[in-house]
Amino acid sequence: MNISKYTCGAFLLTLGLLTGCGEKFLEEAPTDQITDANFYKTQTDAIQAVTAAYSELTKEGQYNAALWAMDIMADVSTTGGGGGGDGIEYQQLDNYNIPNTNIIASRLWGGSFIGIQRANIVIQKVPLITDIDPAIQKRCLGEAQFLRAKYYFDLVRAYGDVPLFTAPPASVAEVSIPRTPAVQVYAQIEQDLIDAIGNLPASYSGEDIGRATKWAATGLLAKVYLTENKKPEAAQRAREVIAGSGKTLYANYADIFKVENDNGQESLFEVQFQNGRNQYDRNNVGSAANQFFAPRGGGLTPVGDGYGFNIPEPDFVNGYEAGDTRKAVSIFSPGDAWPGGGTNPNSLPGSPFGYSSKKWFIGKVNTNIWDSPLNMKVLRLAEMYLILAEAVGPTPEGVEAINKVRRRAFGLPINTPSAARDLTTATPNFTDAVLRERLYELAFEMDRWFDLKRTGKFISRMTEHAAFLRTVGVQRGVPTEANLVLPIPQSELDTNPALVQNPGY
Repeated sequence: MNISKYTCGAFLLTLGLLTGCGEKFLEEAPTDQITDANFYKTQTDAIQAVTAAYSELTKEGQYNAALWAMDIMADVSTTGGGGGGDGIEYQQLDNYNIPNTNIIASRLWGGSFIGIQRANIVIQKVPLITDIDPAIQKRCLGEAQFLRAKYYFDLVRAYGDVPLFTAPPASVAEVSIPRTPAVQVYAQIEQDLIDAIGNLPASYSGEDIGRATKWAATGLLAKVYLTENKKPEAAQRAREVIAGSGKTLYANYADIFKVENDNGQESLFEVQFQNGRNQYDRNNVGSAANQFFAPRGGGLTPVGDGYGFNIPEPDFVNGYEAGDTRKAVSIFSPGDAWPGGGTNPNSLPGSPFGYSSKKWFIGKVNTNIWDSPLNMKVLRLAEMYLILAEAVGPTPEGVEAINKVRRRAFGLPINTPSAARDLTTATPNFTDAVLRERLYELAFEMDRWFDLKRTGKFISRMTEHAAFLRTVGVQRGVPTEANLVLPIPQSELDTNPALVQNPGY
């Protein structure tokens, strides 16, 4: 999808303006009579406009399709599905045979820039509104700054250099700009998050729960710094969240992923999903993950059968330590009891080893066919502990940070040392141990491809992974240097002659 479609006034026609609705604040509102002349005048307008900037998170360009590929491109999962041409766009990514027309690459690019455009309009327009509570005005600005940073963080990690827009283009000509060096994009992301921290409240109540807080911005900044290898800065921001946010780890890992615990005690930021329409639609307000990831042949969803995508890889599954409670939360394995009766078999359609993704599964709880209300977790406290551990290394502080996460994983008291499970300051290859802990703590949370790339391990790990798969009769492609980024969509190259394609595509 071309960003140019969303720059010359089309924003007001495609806004999908949304208003508050309790815990799940994304709710559609009519847009057929909205114009630039009568909008951006009141506090309600400001809130609706910033809520629209969130809405792209629930769509195919973000957490309802595109970002699923971040585990499929890594060593967590494979495409699955019905075989043949089913999910061909994921198969291309899975095997690193990626054309510049790949629909996932196009959706991520287009969806992120739509979100950026909406955030930019808020940043431009909301400070000019006079009929507004100053605290709400400041908050709306901070939310837009956070969201612009989030969308750009996805883009720069996925594509490298990308066009940097900090204001809404006024004409098609202003859209046709070249790619901005990644270092400058990161600098803008950092500044947006620093500004957002100063503008956002520490928490919300009632209908506003789920909006970005100062702790969401601080946590995202810690993650940005870690990605840039700015470890002292990453450690400091992670410490701030741990000490100041009031968030606490659940004692039970499974509790994080229950619908009733959306926006719960461990959460820093989540994509807000809710029951939507009873139809096939991944650009609505409900999550499609329950339907798409559930086992084929299981009869476990309202449709009767899941689609069986995002299938766990056997060496990933084999890597769980004995007693790690996260395995049963994240994966359906052969022999597992199915909700409502039945047992997971040794082989399933699309999954020859019988594994299926379980973390976003809620079964038949929802009466609507296509929609799940389970929020996607984007940032949570456990990741802040892991960022701190990676940033400070095998120091007493870093060791205790990772051990809190590990103890919870094995069902142990979080603050009680465990000789059996704890790492120590003498643990060899401590950074690798933290990266491994991220793999299992954040499985299916769409981070692994980014983690392997930022640590320089992507090609070596995926080469090793492909070699293992061959030993169990599975063929998978091996990445090259080109696959450290996605291709710039051909549709964007056709629209904007200033863009240059990534090497190798």
